[in-house]
Amino acid sequence: MWDFSVGGALAMMARTMPFIVLRMAVYFGIAVGYVLVTGTGAGIGYGVGGFGDEGFQANTTMWGGIMGFGLFGAIMYWAREYILYIVKAGHIAVLVELIDGKPMPDGKSQVSHATAVVKERFAQASVLFAIDQLVKGVIGAITGLVRGILTILPIPGAQQLSGILHAFLRVAVGFIDEVILAYAIRTGSTNPWGSAREALVLYGQNYKVMLKNAAWLAIIVYLMSFLVFLVMLAPAALVVYLMPGAWAAGGFVFALLFAWSVKAALLEPFAIACMMQVYFRTIEGQQPNPEWDARLEQMSAKFRKLKARALGEARPSAAAESGWRQA
Repeated sequence: MWDFSVGGALAMMARTMPFIVLRMAVYFGIAVGYVLVTGTGAGIGYGVGGFGDEGFQANTTMWGGIMGFGLFGAIMYWAREYILYIVKAGHIAVLVELIDGKPMPDGKSQVSHATAVVKERFAQASVLFAIDQLVKGVIGAITGLVRGILTILPIPGAQQLSGILHAFLRVAVGFIDEVILAYAIRTGSTNPWGSAREALVLYGQNYKVMLKNAAWLAIIVYLMSFLVFLVMLAPAALVVYLMPGAWAAGGFVFALLFAWSVKAALLEPFAIACMMQVYFRTIEGQQPNPEWDARLEQMSAKFRKLKARALGEARPSAAAESGWRQA
């Protein structure tokens, strides 16, 4: 059915509890920030609306809430590189060391240790973020290939089925891009672009195994997220009720926010730990296949850009170099 160990992933999460706590603080803090800033905006709008009739006040309250929500969203947009660099990549770094059986410091020193590892591999947050964006684009191209194969099969309704499959795969591959970053950290290469290139080629030549497990994890994670959403509807509705000029859609939006925070803080690291198990076990003993390197270069402009940066900064690692020569 699937190739990962649920118990093993949970054990990895337990051993990286300082990062789980950090993730909870960050993502639940973001959700609370949205609520507070949205409520403040709605309160300001409610006060301004006091100069008009009830209809005017309802509109100003609604627009005040929307503007507050949008303002905090803009702040989070600019903070996304930092969150990826410190929270996500740091957690990946300690998970990699766990998989390799390396001893790790406990407590707060675990976070500082992981941060040092990430900074050693990716000198700046912008470099890691740029690699992450290119990796997502290449993975999207591979899922597009899967969809393209399905559309040419003589199956009734294949066109509609391929659209559903593509939408589902876009959700599933959200767990894979961070595994590619894990490979870049694990190799210890001073050229993170080259490591990402290797990892993507290895992923491509094993895409069937990877996508199968990603699909199972997508089902598990989003089913759990939906259950959290249902549980959060009642307290979210209470928050909206306490806001001035209760915002009808607010309960739904806030429940989504808190469900997202649980997913990001707890469910995503579980999925990543599972995918790391599968990926590193699958590629063990393999070399990057030159045919897949050429295929990715042909199908993805982002892979071509990544490859150019990799070759421009340094020579590929020894593992990749021997692989490229086996043409």
